[in-house]
Amino acid sequence: MTTTLTPVLTANWDRPDSYTLDAYGEYAAAKKALGMDPDAVIQAVKDSGLRGRGGAGFPTGMKWGFIPQGDGKPHYLVVNADESEPGTCKDIPLMMANPHALVEGIIITSYAIRASHAFIYVRGEVLHVIRRLHAAVREAYEKGYLGTDIFGSGFDLELVVHSGAGAYICGEETALLDSLEGFRGQPRLKPPFPAVAGLYASPTVVNNVESIASVPSIIANGADWFAGMGTEKSKGFGIFSLSGHVTRPGQYEAPLGITLRELLDMAGGIRAGHQIKFWTPGGSSTPIFTDEHLDVPLDFEGVGAKGSMLGTRALQIFDETTCVVRTVLRWTEFYAHESCGKCTPCREGTYWLKQVLKRLEKGQGTEDDLTTITDIADNILGRSFCALGDGATSPIHSSVKYFREEYLKHFEIGGCPFDPKKSTLWGEQ
Repeated sequence: MTTTLTPVLTANWDRPDSYTLDAYGEYAAAKKALGMDPDAVIQAVKDSGLRGRGGAGFPTGMKWGFIPQGDGKPHYLVVNADESEPGTCKDIPLMMANPHALVEGIIITSYAIRASHAFIYVRGEVLHVIRRLHAAVREAYEKGYLGTDIFGSGFDLELVVHSGAGAYICGEETALLDSLEGFRGQPRLKPPFPAVAGLYASPTVVNNVESIASVPSIIANGADWFAGMGTEKSKGFGIFSLSGHVTRPGQYEAPLGITLRELLDMAGGIRAGHQIKFWTPGGSSTPIFTDEHLDVPLDFEGVGAKGSMLGTRALQIFDETTCVVRTVLRWTEFYAHESCGKCTPCREGTYWLKQVLKRLEKGQGTEDDLTTITDIADNILGRSFCALGDGATSPIHSSVKYFREEYLKHFEIGGCPFDPKKSTLWGEQ
């Protein structure tokens, strides 16, 4: 538990030139890493306890260690910068304000896994970020930090910034790899996993932007320094994105294990005159929490023990003026639109969830419809080809669990209780 922020990745964000190489520095961590044995770099990341910052929380060093060595195949590093989860907004500002942390992390990671080619797969819509990444990569090439014989170590690395086409499904690592190869972005059957047969059927590591950008500070300051923050099983710091009905929304870099109550204290609390109603601990694909969860430690274990997931630490805050049913409908419309259609449970399930929720939101449903949407969600959960389907069920199950009465109120008054034409926040019609 802490009320202290730990600005590392965000330390220089207030500098107008933070995105330049002059402001960032001379890649000292990369130079140090390239003087180490690659296996020692992997061990340092393992010892730090860094877990994937893209949502799943898998140990980063362990993931690197899965790459087979001496197999005679090329190895690849792919950075997943296809940030699309509703409410998630940490990687985009990170790449805008501090792209060189990512580039330096890519050099270190590629060296550790013996990869001579790396790719940054970034959303095509964020043109400003793409331009900034290209500028950062160009600066690194000009300084000799990328290309051949980096720091005289004999290590060569080519880095490519690749623009995606704006599909949410390409945030799933195997769909991203298919897209990167020029195919339609759809998830692959696993196994084989990317560590064995990833990009171009070769061993590949796919990591989130924040995961890779955290590596230089671990190498520079030591594994113990990083492990000294956070909690026993969720070590280090992370960027918490507060959005919605909060006084000062933004990015708050803090140790894992901090609580929403503590973050809200630093963010000025809920907007004046209102109180929190529900919130997401890790974006819309994680089960929602309510005001009773304000003191839950925001780490992988603490959030999981209370029935949700830490995910991407996208803390969407909603006050008492928000209709839960309408919010869940909006999220479900997103998942139905972004389903790639490859598997039946997700393709059909998200469509029918959307149809029933529309009826519920208009007050035209019945209590039996609550059973229907939870049954549909049950038939998607664990049966879809990838995690998109599972994520779509999270707001369904959790909203019915915590706000069943609000769903019922829609039936009673024949519309949304938050619609002034029907009633005023649960008042009389």
